[in-house]
Amino acid sequence: MAATRAVQGRMAHRMERPSHAQVYVYGNTVRRLEPERYPSEPSQNPQRKERHRVDRNTLRRNQEKALQVDLPYLAVLIIAACFMLYICVSFLHIQSEINSRMDNIKTMERQLETLKSENDALETSINTSVDLDYVYRVAVEDLGMVYANKDQVLLYNKTESEYVRQNEDIPKY
Repeated sequence: MAATRAVQGRMAHRMERPSHAQVYVYGNTVRRLEPERYPSEPSQNPQRKERHRVDRNTLRRNQEKALQVDLPYLAVLIIAACFMLYICVSFLHIQSEINSRMDNIKTMERQLETLKSENDALETSINTSVDLDYVYRVAVEDLGMVYANKDQVLLYNKTESEYVRQNEDIPKY
């Protein structure tokens, strides 16, 4: 029994470290040490207690001042809120204009497609209504027209552009 008490005493002595002993830190980070705590003894240091009380009162007054809103701060806050409201309303107005213009564009595109399909249908009906054999017969028999001979056709190259204008001068050979 005495032997176990001696072992326990040695273990307790090993666990208690003197304040000047250094502790080895494992790893790559250093752990924070807890700050030293001084026992508060108000009877021994009355000035400290009074100073602490003054600090609390000053702190309380500062907190009350911080919670109060003064006039310049309120004015700046109201101006900023009005400015943000104006920006939001302007954004919504611009967004609605964009949406209405997009709807207008879609409507016009639908009208364009309708007109194109009508135009194609009319062109097809015109092309099918003209009988080219009848036109040839009338031109040859009634009007006396004939095809041109090879010596009557003149060909020339135009180097300036790809198309020929109707009223442009034809070069002479």
